[in-house]
Amino acid sequence: MNAEDRQPDAEEVLDLPDDGPVETTRDGMEAVETSVAAEEDGLAHLRIDIRRARPNRRLDKYLAGRLGKSTSRTALQRYIKEGNVTVNSKIVKPSYTIRNGDAIDMMLPTVKPREIPPEDIPLDIVYEDDDMMAINKQADLIIHPARGNWTGTLVNGLAFYFKKNWRDIKELPTSGEIFRPGIVHRLDRDTTGIILVAKTELALWRLGQQFEHRKIQKTYTAIVHGQLALEEDVIDMPIGKHPKFREKYAVHRLTGREHPIQTKSAITRYKVVQRLRPAGTEMSFTLVELSPKTGRTHQLRVHMSFLGHPIIGDRMYGGGPLYRSQLDGHPEVAEGPLITRQALHAHTIEFRHPRSGEMMNLTAPWPSDFETALAELQKRCQAK
Repeated sequence: MNAEDRQPDAEEVLDLPDDGPVETTRDGMEAVETSVAAEEDGLAHLRIDIRRARPNRRLDKYLAGRLGKSTSRTALQRYIKEGNVTVNSKIVKPSYTIRNGDAIDMMLPTVKPREIPPEDIPLDIVYEDDDMMAINKQADLIIHPARGNWTGTLVNGLAFYFKKNWRDIKELPTSGEIFRPGIVHRLDRDTTGIILVAKTELALWRLGQQFEHRKIQKTYTAIVHGQLALEEDVIDMPIGKHPKFREKYAVHRLTGREHPIQTKSAITRYKVVQRLRPAGTEMSFTLVELSPKTGRTHQLRVHMSFLGHPIIGDRMYGGGPLYRSQLDGHPEVAEGPLITRQALHAHTIEFRHPRSGEMMNLTAPWPSDFETALAELQKRCQAK
């Protein structure tokens, strides 16, 4: 065994950098605690370097005792399983036994406010009646307050809209989470398109049932890098948390099997709409329709990346932004931005109205950056 691989004995005290005062608990545990600046999602990053461990101390019990009433042991166990608490940069179990020299990194939610402040955020309302509404969500808009993003969300915009119309957003139904009033489903921050909002308990329950039993059909449009091999196909690949990157999800790129962590079935049908090979460049793209049969986090983005055709602008999963300079044959230059966020748009949703049972088919037009990028690609293809 190499010296660097050896685990220190329980009573051994390591000579670690003294980044802060050494704290000693009543049972003799010694540690140095460091607060790190919050990340973009607003999570508080806390690091604990263990100087002296006691025998058989479980990670979840130690952290629950250290954090006190601010975070429950049940919540800590969930954070650990989700990979939001790591030891030596590795995902471990809540039952992990702490050792001398362990570096514990925690990403914990900041304290939640008690109210949803109304904000004058533009809402593109596609449909509305007494039971529900459908909104064409713009890019760079989070659906509901969470993880430090307590303002600037769609829900804050809804609070302003309802207040203007003599209604309190607190009257909207929830599924037990006060910061998600009326929210039936979600879209990623930079994914645009149709999202449904329930205004009554009946609507929330019946729409939720349709989503649960896969009775709602959503169709997305995306522009992806490269040329898909088939005109249409079904991607049936399970998705789970990425083993190294906390915010990412993945399937095993080489085998197609899920990573050895908790995963869920994920199925996507795709259909090629147009193949785009702009003149004067080696670059190529595909306009594709995506129909998710399941609703996993980042599903469409992960599946397209798995195929080797990430969505334009999706930096997290291998896609790059699109600039005119690239299409002019200068990939090293970033000039003339066409679309710099993920080119993914939820343009159609089909479902039964929660009260009347009537079949609804709602469509949201492409946003301007998506439309501009596509038009530029089509124009350059025609110029061949």
